Amino acid sequence: DWHQHFRDGDRLKALAPLIAKQFHRCIVMPNLKPPVVTTEDAARYKQEIIDALPEDKKTVMKPLMTLYLTDNTTPEEIEKAKESGIVFACKLYPAGATTNSDSGVTDMEKIKPTLAAMAEHGILLLVHSEVTD
Repeated sequence: DWHQHFRDGDRLKALAPLIAKQFHRCIVMPNLKPPVVTTEDAARYKQEIIDALPEDKKTVMKPLMTLYLTDNTTPEEIEKAKESGIVFACKLYPAGATTNSDSGVTDMEKIKPTLAAMAEHGILLLVHSEVTD
């Protein structure tokens, strides 16, 4: 499993060079505060990651961006994510299951149209499998 939690701020600056020593690409986890919920958020976060890399890794390391699924993620956002060419997956965190998962999905029924859009556009579903009750 080559997903990475780059985090942000000083942690990002410390971790990005270490991660880039081991990987040329990785799935970037979106559970920041606030989470990466839009394509614009993902583009901004990708640039922050690249900016934190050593010069010799900036063109080598490929962060594969993900969106953080919420009850409010729309099929239109999924289409925009696919068109961006930088978002490869969405991460489903059950609300309250893990670090920074407060904004996670509370009811699978609420995201059925979004899941259908993901299937239609070839956006992968990554699931944080943890029981919250």
